[in-house]
Amino acid sequence: MQLITKAIQAKLDQNFQSENHEKVVLKLFGGSATWLITQMEPDGDIMWGLCDLGMGCCEYGTVSLSELQSVRFPPFGLGVERDKFFKGGMVEDYQKFYDEKDTLAGCH
Repeated sequence: MQLITKAIQAKLDQNFQSENHEKVVLKLFGGSATWLITQMEPDGDIMWGLCDLGMGCCEYGTVSLSELQSVRFPPFGLGVERDKFFKGGMVEDYQKFYDEKDTLAGCH
């Protein structure tokens, strides 16, 4: 599956250039992990977003596209996928969701 389409890339570039760090453009998932991506560095690899690795905590930070493309989850070896039906949203709304679940970085 192509994780980033031309349309998504254009939105990520626009967010990076305008320093709009608030709008989530892309949702990726695999295993118990979810990445809500807001922007991408000009290098075309490093992305910024809200990262939930399914271990009880979530944080806003970076993730490498090339690393995500190489990940395979047991037992069937499935890779990271893009949520084709994701409509976007604001980081703040997702942070509230994780706050309510007490899973933002720094949780006990």
